[in-house]
Amino acid sequence: MLLESSLSAQSAQSTAAPAIDYSRRTIRPIGVYALQGLASDGKRLLALDWVRGYLVQVSQTDDTSILNSYQVEAFQDASGLSIWEDQIWFARGNAVFYCGADFQPQHFVELPYPVDGVAVWQSAVYISSQKLGYIAVFDRKTARQITRFPKPGVGIERLSVRDEELWVCDDVERSVYCMDRGTGEVRFSVLTPYDCPSGLAFHPDPNGGADLLYVAYAIEEYYIRDNPNDLENQRELTLRDRTFIHPLHVKYDAAQGYALSNGYLIEMSYVEELSQLDAISLTNLEWRIALPASTDRQRVLQVEPVGLPFTEEEQGGQRVAVFRFDQLAAGEGRIFGWKALMEVRGIKYQLTPRDVEQLPPLSLELSQKYLVDDDDLAMDSGTIRAAARTAIGTETNLLRKMLRIRNYVYDRLSYSIKPHIDTPDVALERGTGSCGEYVGVLLALARLNGIACRTVGRYKCPPDPDQRGVPLQPDFNHVWIEFYVPGRGWLPMESNVDDVTEGGPYPTRFFMGLPWFHAEIAKGISFEKIAAADIPEDTSIGDLSINHIRFTILQELPPP
Repeated sequence: MLLESSLSAQSAQSTAAPAIDYSRRTIRPIGVYALQGLASDGKRLLALDWVRGYLVQVSQTDDTSILNSYQVEAFQDASGLSIWEDQIWFARGNAVFYCGADFQPQHFVELPYPVDGVAVWQSAVYISSQKLGYIAVFDRKTARQITRFPKPGVGIERLSVRDEELWVCDDVERSVYCMDRGTGEVRFSVLTPYDCPSGLAFHPDPNGGADLLYVAYAIEEYYIRDNPNDLENQRELTLRDRTFIHPLHVKYDAAQGYALSNGYLIEMSYVEELSQLDAISLTNLEWRIALPASTDRQRVLQVEPVGLPFTEEEQGGQRVAVFRFDQLAAGEGRIFGWKALMEVRGIKYQLTPRDVEQLPPLSLELSQKYLVDDDDLAMDSGTIRAAARTAIGTETNLLRKMLRIRNYVYDRLSYSIKPHIDTPDVALERGTGSCGEYVGVLLALARLNGIACRTVGRYKCPPDPDQRGVPLQPDFNHVWIEFYVPGRGWLPMESNVDDVTEGGPYPTRFFMGLPWFHAEIAKGISFEKIAAADIPEDTSIGDLSINHIRFTILQELPPP
């Protein structure tokens, strides 16, 4: 009998469910299509599905129940969600409504433009509208407007209030902002790990930790669908809704001037496979491939060789793997490269134009290296010199100059992939460019205006953190830039990715910010170079080899 009891106890212990880490667990409500609002009263986590009109209560283990079973039509096409005391607030069309336990909407106020988000705190009702361009603050009892302040981003924004903070998520900016709810001043912002955030709320951690900041996402994604009725083409490309709720990790370091968000442990490999287009033999071949850099958002834990050993050197402060071949025979087969284990996070630097009003002069060393035409930038051409003057106008502030240069380039270029990179004057006159050509124009205009900048790259992990443990292969390489602020250091800026709307306004999500899926390699140096005494002058790396790039997302990191 004692043995049976002991075995039963051991069996119960071995089959007990492991503890859930809610700070990294995604909530996937059942039966919803597109969540466009999220709210918590400290006990219940509520979400609004504007497709079905469901107001659902969800648990942190996915349990889902519809609260407004008999009033779903009143909540269809609704957005934004807030709870204050015993009232639920939401928006539909140009109007804001509230309701009680009967879920019968009561009209609160009407705006001249569509309302996107609502948040209520004590006597104040915060209302966001993309078309209006402001977050308006109304008195909850009189429905009169008290004040308003500019919305921080350019997209559709949902709201949540916690004490003296107004929290805002923006679907186009892929960002969450922490603002002073009284003045509208942005204290800091972070990038979200997924695209298209559509709601946010603070909710208790069941494990007793600090409240978790949950963010809802609503995305349409392409997938391959089976079609058994089409015998010739049984696979077809179609769209489906994807919506879920995930904790957002936030760490704002005021002393360092940046904020970090969710991160992932990633294994990345870069491997060359020798595959000569024309059979040639080379003597004393040196093949250099840059290694990932350690930065404020990226920590390299381990690097190891693949296929062949390498020696490591430093070039311009960057780590480089050097492979050496005494003799490379014509048609020789080899695989060689590196594999790196690294932690990557989203980062957003918190620098404002006011912070750069009085800057020390740029050092002579940086001026000689990063204000010159060292990469066919056509900085002497009339086209580029005129563009450099027009881009900044009379602006003297470094951050505003850089932003004006970016917007000028976005106004005049549209993204287009090309087999080779033209000089900036050709790209600008043509009006289209690849990411590399965007970079060339940005570098030329910035350097002519006294802003030191450099190229950074080289690859992006396919940005779906749910695909873990599966080798992922990016379709293209990618480059962006960093510009230098004296006294502060190098700051990132995307090349073309924020050029998303014709004529603007353009998001600033990746102006002084990078998402988690960028791999920072080769800052201001060549990513890959070859050298041999007998190499033909017109031989390129592409003539000798095929590259293989692979990312594997291993796990989400704990909060920073």
